[in-house]
Amino acid sequence: MIWKLLRQHISVAQLAGFFLANLCGMVIVLLGIQFYKDVLPVFTQGDSFMKKDYVIVSKQVSTLGSLVGKGGTFSRADIADMESQPFAKRTGAFTPAQFQVSAGMGMAGMQLSTAMFFESVPDEFVDVRLEGWTFREGQTEIPIIIPRNYLNLYNFGFAQSRNLPQLSEGVMGMMTLDVRLSGRGRTERMKGRIVGFSNRLNTILVPQAFMEWANATLGDGGETAPSRLIVEVDNPADDRIAKYFKQKGYETEGDKLDAGKTTWFLKMVVGIVLTVGLIISVLSFYLLMLSIYLLLQKNTKKLENLLMIGFSPAAVARPYQALTVGLNAAVAAMGVLLVWMARDAYLDMLQRMVPDFQAGSLLPTLLTAGGLFLLVSVLNVLAVRRKVESIWRKK
Repeated sequence: MIWKLLRQHISVAQLAGFFLANLCGMVIVLLGIQFYKDVLPVFTQGDSFMKKDYVIVSKQVSTLGSLVGKGGTFSRADIADMESQPFAKRTGAFTPAQFQVSAGMGMAGMQLSTAMFFESVPDEFVDVRLEGWTFREGQTEIPIIIPRNYLNLYNFGFAQSRNLPQLSEGVMGMMTLDVRLSGRGRTERMKGRIVGFSNRLNTILVPQAFMEWANATLGDGGETAPSRLIVEVDNPADDRIAKYFKQKGYETEGDKLDAGKTTWFLKMVVGIVLTVGLIISVLSFYLLMLSIYLLLQKNTKKLENLLMIGFSPAAVARPYQALTVGLNAAVAAMGVLLVWMARDAYLDMLQRMVPDFQAGSLLPTLLTAGGLFLLVSVLNVLAVRRKVESIWRKK
């Protein structure tokens, strides 16, 4: 009987308006979140072991400074001044090796060997999820992070000219290096294992614990002023950073600030898009509730009679609640389908632009759609129940 009343007075136009408006808001929200999750790795790919918002700072090397032997190092006062800046969350120094390093590896019957260098940064600037980034005294294996362009130079320069096999990152991670450390009249032979590749760091990075042990064992024992700093900042797009660096004559490696600005701009755009989508969803929610309230208002007398002959408020409200939940479920399902179709289109474009791009999963869309469905449905169910109970109290 209640379903018959609902069908008699339902407004298809009003429900269609709600469905389209809510679908529009849902798709905007879901597509914004999914697009952000898919595109963000393009700007941070390969450096997941480093903190997101940081810059590497060095001093400009001048001709006069080189001639008079003045190095471009940072004093304690320079570091303290950097730490006091409002944009700097944390500041760490690169620790250089005070000993000689050489490394070699055998390949295709050839023994390749080269002189190299090590640096380290405080462990808090390296993501602790990076497996194996530890060192203890007595350990014979050194975890190493190298710049990705080193591997590119080998593959596309040295390997091709010598007819050697090209190496992928996965293969390099399985190989070990023969590392020779020398200093203070001592020589240590150890194994090196490459655990990561960086697009951002132009250095060969080892754990801080290893550097402290090696400098104390093989170094000259003195304190070396750092030539580079790593600074974690709140917002790479903060114009105070560029002004401060220009005033001090500092330089940043590569396009660190530009990449940070791009990521920050992406977050801002996605935030605006999500806000618009949520506003549309909220307005469509009120549109649906207005439609349901009008239906209840048209049937007030009949609903009062049903309540008086023994129907409970829950039974009277159930058809209206089922209508809202069904509409919400249809919107969520259709929204996921449309996002999946749109995602296929832009993923194809991203893979053509970035050959090594790896797409993520559709899980963010599914979780968001499920969360919005549950939230809106619960609010709808409670609002309808409250309206029916208000009719029950007035009868």
